[in-house]
This record gives sequence, structure tokens and C-alpha cells, in this order.
Amino acid sequence: MASNPGSDLARLILRLSVGGTLIAHGVKHAKSLEGTAGWFGSIGFEQPELQAKLSAAVEVGAGTALIAGAGTPLAAAAVVGTMAVAGHVVHRPNGFFITDEGFEYVAAIAASSVAVGALGGGRYSIDRLLGLDRKLSGGRGAAIAAGLGVLGAIGQHKTFWRKPASA
Repeated sequence: MASNPGSDLARLILRLSVGGTLIAHGVKHAKSLEGTAGWFGSIGFEQPELQAKLSAAVEVGAGTALIAGAGTPLAAAAVVGTMAVAGHVVHRPNGFFITDEGFEYVAAIAASSVAVGALGGGRYSIDRLLGLDRKLSGGRGAAIAAGLGVLGAIGQHKTFWRKPASA
């Protein structure tokens, strides 16, 4: 993938935006693990304490990896998986628009993450320093981000989530 200063800057901005958003979300979960666990339990997650800890760790870890451009499509896959679970469990029943608690936001973050996977880390990334950027970008990077993300979401969903009883 050819490198130019404008596209490398765009990659960095996209990584900073998505990664920073995930870190902030993960830190919020980490600061209120008890409350996050209670909420996870209320929406049908089994082992909600474990889910709260894992959620915080995955969000902070994936966000940090995205910002650094380290294992970029794998980090993007973690974001896609997180957003897919949230989209299905929490937001899908509410329609599209975020103003109605819909899936607009999680879909945009997931799509941005697949784009990051396709674009690769670029010049300003650990992947580039390790010579992995070209191997982990393009169609392969997008497939890793989308495919592993969706597979991870399905696994987490099937393992830990049960539709809560109606109120």
C-alpha cells in the first residue's frame, strides 16, 4: 500500500479517534466495575462481574493498540466484536438512531474499525516499524477486523448472554 503524508495522517487521526473513544469507554467501565456488572446482569449477561472486567480490559487494550498501530486489524476486530455485542444486545431493539438508544453509534464505530483494518496502521505505527503494515492491511486487514470481530461477538454472545425475562 503506497504511503503519502495525507493518507498516513488520516490513518493516524482515525486510529486516535476510534482508539481514544474505546479507551474512554473502557476506563468508564473500570471506574465503576460494580455498577457495570449490575447493568450487564440486568441485560442478560451471565457472570456479569467477569464481563465487566473483561469489557474494561478489552476496550482499554484494543483502544491502546489502535492508537499505537500495533496489530491494527486484530485491535480493530476487538472493537468490532465489542460493538457487535452491544449493538445486538442493547441497541438493535431500539432502531437506528442513537437519540432513541439505537445502533447508529456502535455501527459507525464498528465500520470505522473495519476501515482502520483495511487501511492498516500507516507510517506512524508499530506495525510499520515491525514491517507488518503491508501484510496486515487491504482486503486481508478488513477481513481480519470484520471476520474475527463478528466471530468473537458470536462466541461471547452464545457463551455469556441469555435474553432476560420480560418485566
